[in-house]
Amino acid sequence: MRKEVDVVVIGAGSAGLAAVRQIRQVTDNFLLVNQGALGTTCARVGCMPSKALIQVAKDYHRREWLAEAGIRGSLDLQCDLPAVMEHVRRLRDRFASGMVRVTRDLAGERLVAGTARLLGPDRILLNGEEIACRRLVLAVGARPTVPEAWQRFGERLMTSDTVFEQRDFPKRLAVVGMGLIGLELGQALARLGVEVVGFGRNPKVGGISDATISRVARDQFARDLPLHLGSAVEVAEQGAELLVGNATTELRVDAVLVAVGVTPNVEGLGLENLGVELDQRGLPQFDPHTMQVADLPVFLVGDANGCRPILHEALDEGLIAGHNAVAAEAGRFCRRPALRIGFCDPQIAAVGKLPVPDGEETILTGLADFSEQSRAALEGRNAGRLHVYADRDSGRLLGGEMAVPEAEHLAHLLALAVQQQMTVHEALLMPFYHPAVEEGLRAALRDAARQMKDAHPAPELSLCGAAPERPLC
Repeated sequence: MRKEVDVVVIGAGSAGLAAVRQIRQVTDNFLLVNQGALGTTCARVGCMPSKALIQVAKDYHRREWLAEAGIRGSLDLQCDLPAVMEHVRRLRDRFASGMVRVTRDLAGERLVAGTARLLGPDRILLNGEEIACRRLVLAVGARPTVPEAWQRFGERLMTSDTVFEQRDFPKRLAVVGMGLIGLELGQALARLGVEVVGFGRNPKVGGISDATISRVARDQFARDLPLHLGSAVEVAEQGAELLVGNATTELRVDAVLVAVGVTPNVEGLGLENLGVELDQRGLPQFDPHTMQVADLPVFLVGDANGCRPILHEALDEGLIAGHNAVAAEAGRFCRRPALRIGFCDPQIAAVGKLPVPDGEETILTGLADFSEQSRAALEGRNAGRLHVYADRDSGRLLGGEMAVPEAEHLAHLLALAVQQQMTVHEALLMPFYHPAVEEGLRAALRDAARQMKDAHPAPELSLCGAAPERPLC
């Protein structure tokens, strides 16, 4: 006789755990199935170890500015890269072990290690045993994509899953893929003394959509590592070395870090047994407001669905799926404005709705050039560009994009304004302290307000919005 449960959650990452938190409020008749290591992608190989490495690299890089500012002896600092990587792993293990404890406490005896395969929308095969379930939550995650032809390079090829296990790094490293992950890791390693060169098919960096912002950002990143972008990249063996090249450049390196995207972990999952059409990635269509696949009792969440592969979105999607997995019918949830942040230097961020080339003429752009931003200049970081986007007809803020110092903080402010459906003038009424990088956001808002002054005049007594970016003091 086969076993029956209310819900099966496949995958104990951030999305799966968020789903379990909702499910266990209604029923304890569930299973959390996980194949591989516990601890979540974020804590083990993603957000946390990468930010630990970036912080050390940032601190070490500041020695050059300290010398310019009159601090003597800073240029004598030395980087012990094996010690740095040991430091990163200590922090990584701290966070990952914490998430292992959270997982075991949350699921208890309902946590099952093993391999699950879908037999249908209401049945799975788990470690050889057939289990019936009323609902399924698929939170199987994703892994770094590695072109098949490159897999023969063995240990000379790294990904974000393996880079933090490096005890040391070879002298010369190529990073293929200049999205956020490749850019963050490549710049950090370059600042710690590795000879890094960046390659990418996309002429833009860090996932930036705006050509002007990308160009400004490229100029800044090129100070740390040469960039060869805009054409397909090939890697071949040449003795003990690897030959990396594109349409314009060919270089010999000792190893390659591949950061060209991720592949959903759906091989062998049995999605074909759901009876719905699958796309070229092998994924079914789903509703991002319910996380439901078609009209089936199946929910697809987290990095596996490729919608918004970021931790806070995975948590939201897990919450939605977990709620709907124990509800009488699937409810639709309003999603937060998109928010994406890269912790390179300058930081990159995108918020809300971004214009598309040759798109709607009703979207206007307010800009701020950070070359003269006062707080950034005090810290020797005055470079970059910020754009805010607003609807010309209503004045409502839609989103923004930037490559500037402290973009993580500016992006959060802008995301809050977008979520609250503020107009440009309403956002200008918020307080902006001096001197702070947040004044750069005000400068962009003021530029947008100037462009709409005929259709949307500033409200009377707009004292807060009237202050200049650089106060007269």
